[in-house]
Amino acid sequence: MDEQVLRSLVKWPNVPQCFGWLALDRRGQWRMRDEYAQHHRLPGSPIVHSALNEFIARNYARDSMGQYFFQNGPQRVYITLDATPWIARLIPHKDAFILQTQCHSSIKAEGALCDEFGNVYITGLISQNCCDDSNSNHFTHLDRLSVALLHDHDLDLFSGFAKVHQDACSFKGSWAWNGATLPLDPIGFEELSSRFEFIKNPKKS
Repeated sequence: MDEQVLRSLVKWPNVPQCFGWLALDRRGQWRMRDEYAQHHRLPGSPIVHSALNEFIARNYARDSMGQYFFQNGPQRVYITLDATPWIARLIPHKDAFILQTQCHSSIKAEGALCDEFGNVYITGLISQNCCDDSNSNHFTHLDRLSVALLHDHDLDLFSGFAKVHQDACSFKGSWAWNGATLPLDPIGFEELSSRFEFIKNPKKS
């Protein structure tokens, strides 16, 4: 979290919160959603300005209810999630790969899931900013168990690490990662938010 953002929270503590105007899509792009996009349920326009994307990523956080938001100076801008709070990429590193989120934070993988649509999700500890709502000016940076949708461009690469044993009703599998064998299990798409305690579409209360 940027120091200038934290200072602005102290100076202007009661700025109204913003809902519906910013989204995270399935490919890790931040999207601006104006009133027309919101009314017609459109994805909105991707933000292409690199400095703004980096600013959002540094000041992306989670509240105690499982809502994710961008702390834009004194204003909290809640994020509409297309899938999960995090999008994972397999990044070449030396002679291997590492897992990173759209915010360039590392993922300490503990397993993977696959839903009924063929989406793959990485589960594990993700370094993130968390806000205690009893004091909205206080943020803690910690590793928290979460889930990240694997970017669809990396599905073929992931399949090279995976072994799947399928029967008529379900499947079980595993995948090799950093010298370990991790589980690959089925999950229903609608189960993700409750199991990993996040809210896809925050609403003004």
